[in-house]
Amino acid sequence: MSKHVLSILVEDKPGLLTRVAGLFARRGFNIESLAVGTSEIEGLSRITVVVAVDGAPLEQVTKQINKLINVIKVVELDPEAVQRDHMLIKVKTDAATRSQVLEAVTLFRARVIDVVSDAVIIEITGDTSKCAAFIKILEPYGIKEMVQSGVLAMGRGSKSITEKVSK
Repeated sequence: MSKHVLSILVEDKPGLLTRVAGLFARRGFNIESLAVGTSEIEGLSRITVVVAVDGAPLEQVTKQINKLINVIKVVELDPEAVQRDHMLIKVKTDAATRSQVLEAVTLFRARVIDVVSDAVIIEITGDTSKCAAFIKILEPYGIKEMVQSGVLAMGRGSKSITEKVSK
């Protein structure tokens, strides 16, 4: 199975996300990542979906998504598209381990968001493999809590998903 990243431009309407996710569920596809946010055009949002499927069945789902009312455009992004994860990680620290954790933060170009006597909250942004490697480095210290956004992705070059879209 291969991973596919879809960028879906939609009108801001209640229930649309449920209908889009339902199309994947009915086909038996597991959504690995889902991110939704406003776009540069007022009244439109962008859904980024990462799904692992064999190539042929995905085409049918994208056609069905395109048919949904309130869906403006569906684009499957190239594997070379810019893709980033965003994570917040709370790591257990003490006086002996804090400097080692902070060294890892510097090495991975992450940021410390909060420090208390027994924990540090770290923010990291990067591709999926960078975030996974950072987690592996932090695991021996004890990850107390972690939250991750869905993958955000955008095609390279000057073209935009919202080109020729007027609202």
